[in-house]
Amino acid sequence: MGGWSAEREVSLVTGANVTDALESLGHRVTRIDMGRDVAARLAEASPDVVFNALHGTPGEDGSVQGMLDLMGLKYTHSGLATSVIAIDKQLTKLLLVPHGIPMPGGRIVKTATLYEADPLPRPYVLKPVNEGSSVGVAIVTEDGNYGNPIAPDAVGPWQEFEELLAEPFIRGRELTTAVLGDEPLGVTELKPKSGFYDYDAKYTDGMTEHVYPAVIPDEIAAACMKIALDSHRLLGCKGCSRSDFRWDDNLGVDGLFLLEVNTQPGMTPLSLAPEQARHRGMTYPQFVQRIVEEAL
Repeated sequence: MGGWSAEREVSLVTGANVTDALESLGHRVTRIDMGRDVAARLAEASPDVVFNALHGTPGEDGSVQGMLDLMGLKYTHSGLATSVIAIDKQLTKLLLVPHGIPMPGGRIVKTATLYEADPLPRPYVLKPVNEGSSVGVAIVTEDGNYGNPIAPDAVGPWQEFEELLAEPFIRGRELTTAVLGDEPLGVTELKPKSGFYDYDAKYTDGMTEHVYPAVIPDEIAAACMKIALDSHRLLGCKGCSRSDFRWDDNLGVDGLFLLEVNTQPGMTPLSLAPEQARHRGMTYPQFVQRIVEEAL
């Protein structure tokens, strides 16, 4: 189908769900867990394509992409330069905002300064500059339990990172749009059962309601899909990407802000990109196959 041969040898860097999907299509799959011997194991497998199912560092930040480029291996999702830029939220802003992509303001701050004074008026958001999956995100409010100023012993990302990105908090709703190839797949609204859409809400079954299609005005849905596709193209993404938004529904389209572009969206049964593809009539194996075909 589409030039995809069942004789392909696919090496998978982590990801049981993807393994099952590829094997169900009759393809040979070598599963490789990330470790210091990953290059040697990939060289031994000599695959036609590597399905990179890693998230964050080192699988999404350009490290693995650079290794695979040096080895001359084809791989899924975005390349080296795109991965380096997209995982860095500040670099992403520097690239996208001049092209008219709406993103929150803010600045990078030294963690030590947080214990002296707030970098922005409360409420504001603190997050690592180079992490995915909403790892280490903290919302600092007037009545929160972090202290005022933030206490060094309060649990938060300031205990792990020397620098953080401070952004104004955008009230409202969580929206997300996946792009597969060169096509936006729709808009999902995320409704966490408590708190906000953090790491636990993303990866714990039952903690977040996914509403697809999002019950939002047509102009907001159209704006999400345009911004997601424009960002995908401007960053040079390949395969599948997913753009996450906050929308202040009191402000109409002016309240819509892109938060980040994920160059390697989650591939678990709970994940949003496969779910949007399913709503578009695509089975999970077909979704995986599309990503591999793009890599080839």
